Amino acid sequence: MHYTVVVHADETGGYWVEVPALPGCASQGETVDEALENVRDAITLYLQVLQEDGAPIPQDDEVVFRVTVAA
Repeated sequence: MHYTVVVHADETGGYWVEVPALPGCASQGETVDEALENVRDAITLYLQVLQEDGAPIPQDDEVVFRVTVAA
């Protein structure tokens, strides 16, 4: 499965990552790579809990683009 994640620089150092399709699913790390590795684990656990509870698994239909504007 594929999920869109958003990586944010933490103002105190490191990074935190959120998963818009999975409310409340987030993680953090000292580097972007570590944060992405940690969020993969968080997504896996999140989906396991949903399966155990018999809840539907959310699909990620997000399409993300980055746009540039003149400032």
